[in-house]
Amino acid sequence: MEMIFREAKIDDIKQIQIVRNSVKENTLSDPTLVTDEDCKEFITVRGKGWVCEIDNRIVGFAIADLNENNIWALFLDPEFERKGIGQQLHKIMLDWYFTQTKNKVWLGTAFNTRAENFYRKAGWAEVGLHGTKEIKFEMTYEMWKQLN
Repeated sequence: MEMIFREAKIDDIKQIQIVRNSVKENTLSDPTLVTDEDCKEFITVRGKGWVCEIDNRIVGFAIADLNENNIWALFLDPEFERKGIGQQLHKIMLDWYFTQTKNKVWLGTAFNTRAENFYRKAGWAEVGLHGTKEIKFEMTYEMWKQLN
């Protein structure tokens, strides 16, 4: 199983949306809330995205937003979890992010999820709540340097 990691392109958005809507945790209450135009803006204007492809199928993606200093997305097709894909996408994304800015980056994720555990293990610091239903995590440039 060859995994190809590369920058996301506009042509990838349809498959990115399939992955986003296939997840079992951190699901969207209304899938129409994240449009193809939103994805396009985040990967071409606001920041950058990356995908993992296996057999010409996108099985995971990550998107960083420089405007809000935020990780906008990191999702895997559930069929491809626990293969190191999320860790690799995470590393590629944060390596790029911290070459663009030294500002801390944040994200929100639901409580008691595999994502929460993933970010804790990856060295993110819990800093409070994002809204009422998510934990807010932050990563500083200094923290990232020490981890790598």
